[in-house]
Amino acid sequence: MDQSTLLYGAITLVVCGLASLYVALVAWSPPPIVTRESEKKYLCHASPKKPRPLPRLADPSSVDLTVVVPAYNETERLPIMLASTIDHLTSPALKHKYKFEVLIVDDGSSDNTSTASLKLAAKYPKCDIRIVTLEKNWGKGGAVRHGMLFGGGERLLMVDADGASRFTDLELLWEAMDKIAPDNAPGVVVGSRAHLVETEAVVKRSLLRNILMYGLHTILRIVGVGHIRDTQCGFKLFSRAAAQQIFPAQHLPTWMFDVELLLLAKQLRIPVAEVPIDWHEVAGSKLNVVTAPLQMLRDLLIVRANHLLGRWKAVPSKAKSD
Repeated sequence: MDQSTLLYGAITLVVCGLASLYVALVAWSPPPIVTRESEKKYLCHASPKKPRPLPRLADPSSVDLTVVVPAYNETERLPIMLASTIDHLTSPALKHKYKFEVLIVDDGSSDNTSTASLKLAAKYPKCDIRIVTLEKNWGKGGAVRHGMLFGGGERLLMVDADGASRFTDLELLWEAMDKIAPDNAPGVVVGSRAHLVETEAVVKRSLLRNILMYGLHTILRIVGVGHIRDTQCGFKLFSRAAAQQIFPAQHLPTWMFDVELLLLAKQLRIPVAEVPIDWHEVAGSKLNVVTAPLQMLRDLLIVRANHLLGRWKAVPSKAKSD
């Protein structure tokens, strides 16, 4: 066998290998997140049976702040979280600072989270608490994306339903946003637990969770967001201008969606600030520490590969929501 035949064979193997990897990437990439007509409307205390239309992210803002709460089977943890949120936003010190809305996105729950949320909204009749129910369970990223695409806030805060983050720390994020994104410019502020690594809040976590945390940080440095010490904290503030560019381009509905959001911000040259916040672990996490590492690694590779190959692109303009 001459050298030309060997070279041809080697090239053929490489091409076939790359083609196979590309086919696998396409097959493993999540399908587009589809918004159904019923999901473009919400219920509230004032209209518990007749759905009202949600605003679109591409529209001008109607309030100062939208609080987006992704909720999957959260009937037990949501009341405490919502109470702390409303207590802070209606406190005498802030009573006239924010015109706000709370958008609870029920991610296809099986425990009547939407019904429970409506009952909670009745406890705060003077507050604009909206409940939207997704027809299927997409995952936390899908629920956050939906809330952002249909929020009316000039700034939009994603916050976990478990209440693990201290809601009063919103003021720290708000001040940081004022600095990096004045005059409603694009900006993202990330609540961070990185300063807690050596404290009891993290030390007392299970060994498996801590191994997962350190392993994830190593991978994140490889994929390009190592400049953010805590990508996974569920307490992030977006200016409307930033959200309009980032969320229509989001593809991942799963746990690693936070990383995709930060990668998109980096590609779009949107400034990102990281602010230390208070945090404590709350029982009832939906994260499966056995299967999560493999899923996270797969999703990170999918995100990075799709962006490198140009299959997923960030568009630096006011993209329209679904």
